[in-house]
Amino acid sequence: MEASFFETVWFTYLLLPLLIFSARIIDVTLDTLRIIFISRGNKVVAPILGFFEVLIWLIAITRIMQNLDNWTTYVAYAAGFAVGNYVGLKFEEKLAIGIQVIRIITSKNSSELISSLRENGFGSTTVKAEGKSGPVDIIFLVVQRNSVKAAIAIINHFNPKAFYSIEDVRSLNVDNAKFTTGVKNTSLIPSWVRKGR
Repeated sequence: MEASFFETVWFTYLLLPLLIFSARIIDVTLDTLRIIFISRGNKVVAPILGFFEVLIWLIAITRIMQNLDNWTTYVAYAAGFAVGNYVGLKFEEKLAIGIQVIRIITSKNSSELISSLRENGFGSTTVKAEGKSGPVDIIFLVVQRNSVKAAIAIINHFNPKAFYSIEDVRSLNVDNAKFTTGVKNTSLIPSWVRKGR
């Protein structure tokens, strides 16, 4: 009888909350990734992630409904949600899925910067413009997310005071080699996942 009591307590107040906590981390991580894939217009991966996300969530919430008098399951559920958001963002950061546009505005002569970018495989488009303090160069780069840090390092080396902004690209005509030669295809993600086709 005593052994059975301890087994029940161990499962109810330790193992069950741990399982709910783990399930919640997984389903929120999948939810975070699903939202990111949706924002990228991916029609293949997002529904698959959604299926497993909801399945795991149903399993977790069912266990909670069966143990409404157990406060530890509530804490585990909430803690799993918080940690799942963090894990999902870190996981997506490591995957570095997607393509971005870097827009650089510089009043300094940009010829060396452009040459260095092109030597390192980054195609660039330059536009002459007029700023508040005089003429400026606007440089556009189209790069994969896993190459953004390398491009920024080059920018900071040649012109630390240059202004730049980074934006996500929802879709890209990769067949147009004239404009996409600067996109380094170093992602480990299969093309059907990246494109969502």
